[in-house]
Amino acid sequence: MTESFVCTRCDRDDQGRIGRNPFPGELGTRIVAEICTSCWEEWKERQMLLINHYGLKLHEASAREFLYRNLRIFLFGEGGTPDRIDTGEEGSVEW
Repeated sequence: MTESFVCTRCDRDDQGRIGRNPFPGELGTRIVAEICTSCWEEWKERQMLLINHYGLKLHEASAREFLYRNLRIFLFGEGGTPDRIDTGEEGSVEW
């Protein structure tokens, strides 16, 4: 018998769980336990936009923390307001 699952973000029960931990540790475990595949795919698109818009260098700890903060806001609604992606500023945003 399958365990019932309702996504924390979208409150739907028909999208299914993510197949594996996307990150090691507590954050990855929490994402698998609480977030559906549809919301995870939405986050991956948003993450790509953030990386490109802000020119993030993921080998830098500050860039990773920026993404983790935005991930927590986007998926769990915690920690404040998400950073903007304004396509009108294209080419002028510096990290």
